Amino acid sequence: MTQLSSQPIKFAYWVPNVSGGLVVSNIEQRTDWSYDYNVKLAQAAEANGFEYALTQIRFTAGYGAENQHESVSFSHALLAKTEKIKVIAAILPGPWKPVLAAKQLATIDYLTNGRIAINVVSGWFKGEFDAIGEEWPEHDERYVRSEEFIRSIKGIWTTDHFSFDGKYYQFKDYNLKPKPIQKPYIEVFQGGSSRAARDMASRVSDWYFTNGNTVEEIQKQVDDIRAKAKANNHQVKIGVNAFIIARDTEQEAQAVLQEIIDQANIEAVNAFDDATRQAGAASPEGEGNWAKSTFEDLVQYNDGFKTNLIGTPQQIAERIVALKNVGVDLILSGFLHFIEEVEYFGEKVLPLVRELELQQQVQTTAKSA
Repeated sequence: MTQLSSQPIKFAYWVPNVSGGLVVSNIEQRTDWSYDYNVKLAQAAEANGFEYALTQIRFTAGYGAENQHESVSFSHALLAKTEKIKVIAAILPGPWKPVLAAKQLATIDYLTNGRIAINVVSGWFKGEFDAIGEEWPEHDERYVRSEEFIRSIKGIWTTDHFSFDGKYYQFKDYNLKPKPIQKPYIEVFQGGSSRAARDMASRVSDWYFTNGNTVEEIQKQVDDIRAKAKANNHQVKIGVNAFIIARDTEQEAQAVLQEIIDQANIEAVNAFDDATRQAGAASPEGEGNWAKSTFEDLVQYNDGFKTNLIGTPQQIAERIVALKNVGVDLILSGFLHFIEEVEYFGEKVLPLVRELELQQQVQTTAKSA
């Protein structure tokens, strides 16, 4: 039985530091990948109850994303223009080495008073790794490498004279000074849906991001990860991807969803489909990200439509609380028109979420009294 968290559910948003928005569609998206737009968005998100922002990592063009700003430097630039929000910088083991990431992030942590986090992306797009001349281990080996990466950076951040002898990384008597402000270390996020991804999360990650899905399917993942984490004497929090379409009526919201799908960039979605099929099938059990995604699901990069946060503010708030009730700690949000929809969410949806959480807490307290 999943234990209900007494903490309010948290909200993050995808930073559009990559062009093309968050749907692979020709529909108008009043979202821009420029720095000026992203500063305004980060400030709007901060003012409307979002605690985290997640920058994206891409090295090559494709699938409607022709331009990309590098994640770590862009994260730092957003932190310089905000006051409270924490930015999660995406990093790929391979292009980044643990010592570079640890040093780089410790400096940013120091400069921003502890507001940086890291998302370790094990990699799914072989073509990108080939293009930049990086090694492409088999699926589960990529998670072996990522786990060593996480163990290394955590060790560097917390241990003087750090030594490590792994398959992919080795350290001998290494001292990082200064260490991060955040204690015991900078938060570490990771994603994935495969067995290897979940098992890694249950051992070393602070947060686990999963693609969008139904409440029932998400509960299965949460229960699985939490049980394994407990056996490993570890704790991990869960974030779920969701593309949010909040409108005054359900009909309006569903019409927007249908228009997004109707105007899908078919060539780009099919190309993305080909790459993700390989990624999803690459895990030994064939259950990696996108293994069961339909064409419609893939119009949103991380199955965000499946989470079904599409409808009126009341409907969405109730579904968010239902996700919290199966163990979800954070909603990772994408929007069609980012700034205006983040503001609508903060004004119309978030107060309802907090109201429902309070009602539930009162009921729980009354039952236990």
